[in-house]
Amino acid sequence: MNREQEKWLLLVILTVIWGSSFILIKKSLEHYGPFQVGALRVLIAGILLAPVALLNMTKFPKKRWKWLVLAAVSGNFIPMFLFPLAETEVSSSIAGIINSMMPIFVIIIGALFWKFQTTKRQVIGVAISFSGACLLMVSGQEGGSMKIVPILWLLLATLLYAVSTTTVKSKLSDIPAKIMSSFVFFFILAVPSLITLAFTGFFQNFEGTEGEFIGLGYVSLLSIFGTGLAMMLNYRLLNISTPLFASTVTLLMPIVAVIWGVLDGETLTLIQFAGGIIIIMGLIFLRSRTKIKKLL
Repeated sequence: MNREQEKWLLLVILTVIWGSSFILIKKSLEHYGPFQVGALRVLIAGILLAPVALLNMTKFPKKRWKWLVLAAVSGNFIPMFLFPLAETEVSSSIAGIINSMMPIFVIIIGALFWKFQTTKRQVIGVAISFSGACLLMVSGQEGGSMKIVPILWLLLATLLYAVSTTTVKSKLSDIPAKIMSSFVFFFILAVPSLITLAFTGFFQNFEGTEGEFIGLGYVSLLSIFGTGLAMMLNYRLLNISTPLFASTVTLLMPIVAVIWGVLDGETLTLIQFAGGIIIIMGLIFLRSRTKIKKLL
């Protein structure tokens, strides 16, 4: 398989895995609090990747640890709590739609911090998609009340994903994906996750009930596939493509997220549907005939 075929295969796999993450977060929240869901998600991935990290512990360049820490915290720690927090108030479908704005933040962060060239077309596309996000913020859900705060949490999480993505491509693209992902979850994030679980009372309150084990099952699926495996595949995708191409997965994820949401009984209002369509239209507009020299 050549690189062109590999990157498209990875894109499809990541679309299915990450598009399913939002419904798994929703199901996990039926049994645990948002901070517990986020911490368990990271910790389980760290435990699973521990052997890889320990076997390769001398293979990461010491001078680039600061970039790895930045990528880890921005892409694999803080968003893990922001998404569950937001999904206590908005549906998994809405979370998937908002996450599709990641290419916009890749362009913004790339232009501001990594000197990636920005075109007029991209600016217009950003404005179109942002207007769609504003519609989602004021659309409310079921009760009709405004949902500004959870939408802002989702936007912040998506922004942080973009920070991580552009950092990895700019400073860590030559590091093997398995080494990078194992170092992130075991060496950098495992201890903070343990501390978070301790502060939330997880260890003191865990009683081993059927519901708790069902919740652990959902979080484990989320962690194994949506975090550990997915991040390894994502780092590989960044190695062989561009940040903008890799972030295209977020353009396709809402399709999977909405399908899961509908199957679980969620509904989208007409305004929410319109907001989602506007976001995707903006993304399609900014990606068409796009040239970002430093990303290619």
